[in-house]
Amino acid sequence: MMGMSPLPKVLMVASEATPMAKTGGLADVAGALAAALGALGHEAAILMPRYRGVPLENARRVYDDLRVWFGPDCYTCTLYLAVERGVPYYLADCPALYDREGLYGDATGDFPDNHIRFAVLSRVALTAVRHVFRPHVIHCHDWQTALVPVYIHTRLAGDPTFMGLRTVLTLHNLGYQGLFPPEILPQIGLDDDLLRPDALEFHGRVNLLKGGIRFSDALTTVSPTYAREIQTPELGFGLDELLRGRGDALTGILNGADYSDWNPETDPFIAARYSAADLSGKAACKLDLLAEFGLPPEALHKPLLGIVSRFDSQKGFDLIEEIAPALAEEDCLLVVLGTGYAEHEQLLRELAAAHPEKIAVRVAYDNPLAHRIEAGADIFLMPSRYEPCGLNQIYSLRYGAVPVVRATGGLDDTIDESTGFKFREYAGPALFEAIRQALAAFRDRDRWEAMMLAGMRKDFSWNASAAAYSALYQRLAR
Repeated sequence: MMGMSPLPKVLMVASEATPMAKTGGLADVAGALAAALGALGHEAAILMPRYRGVPLENARRVYDDLRVWFGPDCYTCTLYLAVERGVPYYLADCPALYDREGLYGDATGDFPDNHIRFAVLSRVALTAVRHVFRPHVIHCHDWQTALVPVYIHTRLAGDPTFMGLRTVLTLHNLGYQGLFPPEILPQIGLDDDLLRPDALEFHGRVNLLKGGIRFSDALTTVSPTYAREIQTPELGFGLDELLRGRGDALTGILNGADYSDWNPETDPFIAARYSAADLSGKAACKLDLLAEFGLPPEALHKPLLGIVSRFDSQKGFDLIEEIAPALAEEDCLLVVLGTGYAEHEQLLRELAAAHPEKIAVRVAYDNPLAHRIEAGADIFLMPSRYEPCGLNQIYSLRYGAVPVVRATGGLDDTIDESTGFKFREYAGPALFEAIRQALAAFRDRDRWEAMMLAGMRKDFSWNASAAAYSALYQRLAR
């Protein structure tokens, strides 16, 4: 438009982003947000590691022999550029650090050099800013990239390259903070004087996320309610006082859903397509799901509950296991998909073995099956202890699987009484009561169909979220 200055250029720095590499929701957010910003007219790029399996066939080298020095140690990278959905992806290729079986760890646990792996990523990003892609705003995600603002304000303070550059840090899950022993500071090129309470020190350890919170120009979380919750002792994970002190810089922006992937009208993984205008395909999807889990087809008219989740107490699995015997007495069925802690996997397998006609469990990461559960389930359970945003409840709405959720974080922001059922107290009886209310509503077909349709018509696409980020960048870049 005439007279208007161009929108700020943005560099996303993330440890994972779709479609290149993904272990969780962070990758979905980084990839989808960058694409949505591009659609709004921002020049937005992503910088991330080139992990094993990230293809380079369609990428070109844009920077050779990029060296990061931490004291006497030198890490040499090559920077590649690939374009996906119109978004430039800068891939930091450093085989010694990133060419491994997992992104963050393997079967034995986290990689012991993760502090170096992600410190190098942060320094590579700042070299890219100097030589390859000059943004107005660097948008960092979680502890893995929280060192970007730390370096700018310490090691690189006074460097004219970074004058006027603004930083945003998004907190996707405050439960993961990047905690390391104090002796790592020289290994990541930082002075020991940062081991103090108003910088990176946290109960005698180095806390990388704390550094990012302390030094970023702006902070965001992935839902408005989570932004409030992390300023409390209950969900602040020891950082609530710092976050309250930075409350003016903190904004909650709800994650969007990628409806190009999650839409029953176009989904390639489900038995039949359907929509709010024509629900008939949902019964075919339910029948298909019962067959896939080995449950009786005559259960088609009974309520089918679905869970797709990491098996973790954060996700409410202690509550699910507590109420499972009582749930097995109800006239309903349950299918569960996910992986996680061994004790939860074992308990779920035992429940399925004890109630083979009613409960079926698949211990796996299986994206196509996750789509079929959303399409085939009548009710979707997310009883999380805390949930920064959550995406499955948003997908469930679009697929007409009525959510039963705990009123926390993004679950509270996205579900209301017209579209689902909520409970507040983190307790088995509270969850069970919410499920019983859903089962009672299911028996009233008119009421149930009205809830399904109200949920299917909700729009949680990236457009609104990207516009909120765009407004934030524009305020910062002024």
